[in-house]
Amino acid sequence: MPLRDTKNRTCEHCGEKILGRSDKRFCSDYCRNSKHNEENRDTSNYMRPVNNILRKNRRILAQYNPTGKAKVLGTSLMEEGFNFAYFTNVYETKKGGKYFFCYDQGYIQIEDGYFALVVRESYVK
Repeated sequence: MPLRDTKNRTCEHCGEKILGRSDKRFCSDYCRNSKHNEENRDTSNYMRPVNNILRKNRRILAQYNPTGKAKVLGTSLMEEGFNFAYFTNVYETKKGGKYFFCYDQGYIQIEDGYFALVVRESYVK
C-alpha cells in the first residue's frame, strides 16, 4: 500500500483540505455522496425508467390479484398501462408453460386472451 501525504490531503470531490483520519478521501458526507452519485449517474439514468416500469407492472398485477390467484383479460392489464415487455424473471413449468414475474407477482397466458395471475411461492426461484 503506497504511503499517503497526510499533511496535504485534499477532497477527491471539491479539493478542500481534509482533516481527520489518514485514510479519509472526502471532506464531508455531502462530497462523498456527490462524487458517488456522479460516478453512477449514467447507470442510474438508464435503470430508473426500467425500474419504474417494473414497479408499475407489479402494482397492476397485485391490484388484479388480491387473493393470490386470479384470472384477467390481457386488454384489462394493458388499459392500466401494463407493459408485457418488462419482467424480472421467467419460471418454466415441467409441461413447458412460462410464468413471467414482476418481482413476486406473476402471470401466464391461458386461453382467449386471458391471463392467470399468481404470487410467487417460496419454492419458485
